[in-house]
Amino acid sequence: MAFGRYRSTKMEPSINIMLISSCEPQEPEENITHMDAWLYKAAAEGNIEVFNNNQGLPLESLKTPNHDNVLHLNLATQENAVSLFNRFLLKFMFFPVQYEFCSPSLPNLITRLRGEKRSDFIEQILTKCPSLLLQTNAKGQTPLHVAARYGHSAIVKLLIKSCAKPRDGDLEKLGKDQVNAVREMLRIRDQESNTALHEAARCGNVEVVKALLEFEDPDFPYSANEKQETPLYIAARRGSGRLLTLLFDKFKSTPHGGSHGRTALHAAAMAGDAEAVKVILKKKGNLTKERDEDGHTPLHYAAHLGLRISVVEELLKWDVSAAYIGDKKRGMTPLLMATRQGNDGTVSKILSLCPDCCEKVDNKGLNFLHYLAFRGSSSPLGHSTFKYKVFKLAGVEIAYGSVNNLMEWECDFGMTPQEVYSTLHYKRYHHKEKEIKKFWEEIENDRVAEYPVHRLPTISPKNLEKKREAHLIVAALIATVAFAAAITVPGGLQSEKGSEQGTPLLIDEAAFKAFVVTNAMAFIFSVCVLTIHFGFQDNILFKLRLWRVSIIYETPPTFGLLASATVAMVIAFSTGSYVVLKPSHELVIVSYLICPAFFSVMWLILSNKVSVDNI
Repeated sequence: MAFGRYRSTKMEPSINIMLISSCEPQEPEENITHMDAWLYKAAAEGNIEVFNNNQGLPLESLKTPNHDNVLHLNLATQENAVSLFNRFLLKFMFFPVQYEFCSPSLPNLITRLRGEKRSDFIEQILTKCPSLLLQTNAKGQTPLHVAARYGHSAIVKLLIKSCAKPRDGDLEKLGKDQVNAVREMLRIRDQESNTALHEAARCGNVEVVKALLEFEDPDFPYSANEKQETPLYIAARRGSGRLLTLLFDKFKSTPHGGSHGRTALHAAAMAGDAEAVKVILKKKGNLTKERDEDGHTPLHYAAHLGLRISVVEELLKWDVSAAYIGDKKRGMTPLLMATRQGNDGTVSKILSLCPDCCEKVDNKGLNFLHYLAFRGSSSPLGHSTFKYKVFKLAGVEIAYGSVNNLMEWECDFGMTPQEVYSTLHYKRYHHKEKEIKKFWEEIENDRVAEYPVHRLPTISPKNLEKKREAHLIVAALIATVAFAAAITVPGGLQSEKGSEQGTPLLIDEAAFKAFVVTNAMAFIFSVCVLTIHFGFQDNILFKLRLWRVSIIYETPPTFGLLASATVAMVIAFSTGSYVVLKPSHELVIVSYLICPAFFSVMWLILSNKVSVDNI
C-alpha cells in the first residue's frame, strides 16, 4: 500500500506463550503513517504526471510520519537553483554594485519559472482532492502556513482562491459566505498559535502579506502566539518598514507586544532598522519610554547593539527623555550601555543630542567616564590620552562643562575615572583594585536580551611576542625581496658607454614605471614595520615600561603596513613579469592573471571568514 498502515503484529509462537503465561495485556502498536519513495519524490518535485497516471491513489491519506500531505511536502521543498544562487550571492555581496544588480532580479526570475510549475501542480492536486487545503500536519500547520513561511506569494493567492471558490475565478466578487470561509482559513492557528500572517511576517515577503490581508477584517485583532509575538512585532524584529506600513494601514488596532514585555519598537531597535523605527514612531510614538521586563527601553537596545547610529538619532529626536532612563538591574542609562560596549559613535551621538545625560550614574555611582576608563584608551601614551579621548567623544559643546566635573567624580568604590583607568591599564596600586576588577567581571557576564557585553581582549604576552616575531620575519623578507628587485631591474641595464649607461632598458614602459613605484612602496612599508618594532617600541618600553600595553597597540598598525606591503609586492611582481614577458602573447596572459588571482583568493578567504563569524 502507498499510504498509512499498521505494522505487522505477527509473533513467533514462543513469544505468544510467554505473553499468555505472564497474563500481560498486549498493547496495539502505533499507527505509523508513511509515503512510498516514488510518491514522495513525485510530490516534492511537483511531478503531476505520476498522480495523473495513478488515479486510484487515496490523496487524502497520503502522509509522511509528520503528517505532511502532498501539498505540505511540495511547498516545503526549496528550489535547488534558487538555493545555489543565494549561496553564490553571499560570496558576491562584497561587490555592492553587482550585488544590487543581481540580488533582486535573478532569484526572482528563477522563482517565477519554478513557481509556475508549482502552481500548476498545486491546482491540479486540489482539483483531485479539495480536502487537502485545510489538512494540518503534526505541528497543526495547513498548506497556507507552509506557503506563507517560504514566501510563495502565487501559491498563497491560489490557496485563497481555492478556498473561496469564486464564480468565473473573480476574487473581487465574493459573497459573504465565501469571504468568511477565506477568513476562517487565514485565522487557523498551529500548535504554537501562529497564523499564516505570523509566518508571512517572519518570512518578510511583502506580496504574501498583501495577499493575506486582502480579505481580512480590519477590526480583527491578530493576537500573539505562544512566544507572545504579534505579526507586527515579528515584522518589526525583521526590520521591514514596508511590512509594518502594510499592517498599520490595514488594521484599525494593531497589537504591538512581544516576548519578555517588549514592544514592536524594541524589536525594530534590535533589528537596527531606522526606517522601521520611523514607521512605528509615526503610529505609536508613545512607545519610546516603554520598558520590558528588565527595564530596558528601545533606546537601551539601540545603544547596546550599536548597529545603526541613525536608529539612536531617530529615537532621541522623537523623545529625548528616553536617554535619562536607567534599567532595573544596574540603573544604567543608554549612554552608559553604549560606553560599556565601546560603541564610540553611539556615545558621541547621544552626547550631541542630550549633553547633560552624562551626569546620570548607575546604582554604583559610576558615570560614563568610569565605563570609558574600563574600556581603556586607543593608545598607551598615558593620562593625557584618556583625557583626549574623553574630550573627543564629548565634543566642544560640553567639554568644559559636565564632563570636566565628572573627571573628579568618585563612585561607590571611592575611585575617579582616572584612577580606574590607571589601576586597570597601568597597574597602578589602589586599595579598591580587587573590588573594581570583580565588579567589571560581573559586568562582562551581563546580557541585554540575548546579546552579551563585549569582553575586553585578553592579552597574552607570549602570543604578542609571537606576533611580533612573525611581523619581523615577514617584513624582513619583503624588504629583502624588494631591495633585490630594485637592484636587478627587469629587462637589464644599458651597457654601452655614454650618458645613459646603467639606465634600465625598459624605463619608458608604463608597466616598468608601475613596477618601480609598487616595489618602492613594498620596501618602504616593510622597513616602517621593522622601524616600529625595533626603534619606536623599544624607546617606549624603556621609558614607560609598558611592555604589555605597547605591543597590543603597535600590532594593528604594523599588520596594516604588512598587508599594504604584500599587496604592493604582488602588483610589482605582476607588472615586472608583464614588462619582461610582453613579446610572448601566451606568457603575458599569465602576468595579467597574477593580480586577479591573488585578489580573488583573498576575497574568498575573507568572505568565508565573515560567513563563519556570522553563524
